[in-house]
Amino acid sequence: MAVEVEGAGTREDPWVLATPPGTSEYEAYRDPDAEPPALVVQVGTTQLRYHLSCIDDLHAMLAERGDWVLLGNADEQKEAKPDTVEAWGRSAANPVGGWYGLKKGLRGRFGSYVPPVLEALGLAEVEHAARNNRMRAI
Repeated sequence: MAVEVEGAGTREDPWVLATPPGTSEYEAYRDPDAEPPALVVQVGTTQLRYHLSCIDDLHAMLAERGDWVLLGNADEQKEAKPDTVEAWGRSAANPVGGWYGLKKGLRGRFGSYVPPVLEALGLAEVEHAARNNRMRAI
C-alpha cells in the first residue's frame, strides 16, 4: 500500500517527499520526455537526475532479493557500502551498467532520494529510523 504523498509525480505537480530519516524534504517527478527519460529530484536549488528506469529496475532487484536491503546513502565522491541500494545504483552489474545518476558530480545519493519514490508508488516498504535504514519490495 502506498504512503500518503502530496503531488502526482509530474513536473507541474511533483511529489513532495522526505529522505528516509525524515531530515530533508524534497520534490521529485517523472520526466519521460527528457533525453534520456529521467526521475528528477529537486533538493533546494540542486537538481539531481536519475535514469527513469531506476524505479522499475530497483523494484525488480528488491523483489528478486526478497528481503530487506540497506540503503547505504553516499555522495558520488564517497565509496558506497557494499550490498546496499546505493552500491547497486552504481554497479556495473545493474541494468544500466553503472551509475543511474545522469550528471557527473550529482550522481550519488541514490539510496536517499529514490527509495521514497518507490514507497510513494506502493512498490516498496522503507524504514524511517535516524540511521541504517533498509527497504524491501512489496
